[in-house]
Amino acid sequence: MFTKVMNFMNNSFAPRVNKVVKNPWVSSIQDAIMTALPLVFVGSLVTVVSLLNNLIKGLPDFSPISSFSFGMFGLVVAFLIPYYLMDRKGHGSLKLISGATSIVTFMMLLFPTLTSSGKVVFVLERFGATGMLLAIIVGLFVAAVMNFASKKSLFDEDTPIPDFVVGWFNSLIPITAILLVAWLITFQFKIDFFNIVVTLFSPLGSIIQSYPGFVLSVFIPVFLYTFGISGWVMMPAIYPFYMAGLAANAQAVEAGKTAVNIATQETCYAFGSIGGVGTTLALALMMAFMSRSAQLKAIGRAVVIPSIFNINEPLVFGAPIAFNPYLMVPMWINGLLVPSIAYLVMKIGLVAIPSKTFLLWYVPYPFTSYLATQDWRAIIICLLLIVLTWIVLYPFFRAYDSSLLKKEQEELKV
Repeated sequence: MFTKVMNFMNNSFAPRVNKVVKNPWVSSIQDAIMTALPLVFVGSLVTVVSLLNNLIKGLPDFSPISSFSFGMFGLVVAFLIPYYLMDRKGHGSLKLISGATSIVTFMMLLFPTLTSSGKVVFVLERFGATGMLLAIIVGLFVAAVMNFASKKSLFDEDTPIPDFVVGWFNSLIPITAILLVAWLITFQFKIDFFNIVVTLFSPLGSIIQSYPGFVLSVFIPVFLYTFGISGWVMMPAIYPFYMAGLAANAQAVEAGKTAVNIATQETCYAFGSIGGVGTTLALALMMAFMSRSAQLKAIGRAVVIPSIFNINEPLVFGAPIAFNPYLMVPMWINGLLVPSIAYLVMKIGLVAIPSKTFLLWYVPYPFTSYLATQDWRAIIICLLLIVLTWIVLYPFFRAYDSSLLKKEQEELKV
């Protein structure tokens, strides 16, 4: 039975997933988010610095840096999606104007208020994580229109008019059409498209914020990873809801209320990435210091330092975990167990739910657990999870180590 599952995943499922990942529309969303992540990292640094306010009085307020880095994430993503799509579709000359058009469209659909004095008033929160779903929709819409229009031209191929002038005129019609749609929605029909998007996707957000939804959102990337498929493939589907949940938590705490959204990337980094995706630090330590086989010990010593900094690609593909029944199964177990415990301890109030951005995933544990939650109790839970994942992994590790040792001994006899 297990062999059939492995064959299906290797020969059928994995190639299809990889085909989806390489689709320009999907990969452009992934690349846009990845490119914009340094802005979130800046917000994470501000979160760390803000902790110093508890120790050093009189420090300046650095929060505006976070407001205009992490807080503008949606705006940046709106630009980058059509930028990357036009590049992948072979229309590199249109990628900048497509990105600029997407920014303008995104801002119009944020439902700004025009005052009698000529001022335009926006809601700042809509530019950031809460506006990310709108940014993705706008980016894909602009890219689709510009991609379609790029195949048409108002001029013949042998026209004497310079190419840059031809490009200007060919861009005018699709840009005008795009902005006309946004103008009609916002200023003529008075429709708050931002609220419509939030309302339409709120059921999916609620599912991800539930216990089974959160556990699956963590487990599926772990499961795919054991078959050599990067967990980032799930980013377009999950990450917008993680960010929206964190933004809602931040707003609630700022208003004097309690954070309630457990499903955030910060929660995953607090407990679910100890050693990397799939919580593999315990395995790296076992391999480095407890292996009897020369092969596993050598690999363990090579991967233990990266694992301390939560980089486990060398472990996943070097041990290997990927396509290795000995180590895939315990990684699946921990992929379900760890998020379950994380959800439980936050749900019952043993550990604070994250309300500030913290995506410095390479910080060693248990420091990351504290910085992501700003709760010292998270350190205790982190240490307990390391012990628990060790217990789950140990019998599988020992069986794998013994199989390699036996093979090495047989080779020496030959």
